[in-house]
Amino acid sequence: MLENEYQSRLIRRIKHMLPGSMILKNDSGYLQGIPDLTVFYKSRWATLEVKVSANAKHQPNQDYYVERMNKMSYSSFIYPEIEDEILDELIIFLTK
Repeated sequence: MLENEYQSRLIRRIKHMLPGSMILKNDSGYLQGIPDLTVFYKSRWATLEVKVSANAKHQPNQDYYVERMNKMSYSSFIYPEIEDEILDELIIFLTK
């Protein structure tokens, strides 16, 4: 599976789990390493860096931005092997 296919499926799943949420795809060409997705739900937000597998290469600055944004709100890497766990954390964070 390609990353963009996984990302599209993931976006559909998040929208189903969080009706009324807004999900934006971020432009890494504008800011290298910025997480792929920003999820807005009610008054909260989170970012997700989408990887096709646990072994997928991290690009420069991705770890930095995920860590930095996790201190501000919620941010995480997500890939199929841990998708359910991360989505559970995301839902809990955004709905509390």
